[in-house]
Amino acid sequence: QVQLVESGGGLVQAGGSLGLSCAASGSIAAINVMGWYRQAPGKQRELVAIITSTGSTNVADSVKGRFTISRDNAKNTVSLQMNSLKPDDTAVYYCYALLHVTSVYWGQGTQVTVSP
Repeated sequence: QVQLVESGGGLVQAGGSLGLSCAASGSIAAINVMGWYRQAPGKQRELVAIITSTGSTNVADSVKGRFTISRDNAKNTVSLQMNSLKPDDTAVYYCYALLHVTSVYWGQGTQVTVSP
């Protein structure tokens, strides 16, 4: 079992920046991948960025060059720095963890709202 607690998010104007952080607790040694997904109203949850324990990343094309994902294995945290935000980035952002390659865990979600 893993518990994920997110922090950050909020309201920002277009072009601004926000940071998200997620702290993991529990069976953290078994975590293979951590990252972020997001879900906008009326849309499916989509990948934003993920990072493995060795630092390999997969970043969605829609945010590439604007968002940066990082992971601190010692602190069991994953962070997402979001720059040049657009109204289309408005969504609930969920922290994600994959254990033992098959078990998925989610945080409670944090709202990011980008005003025009």
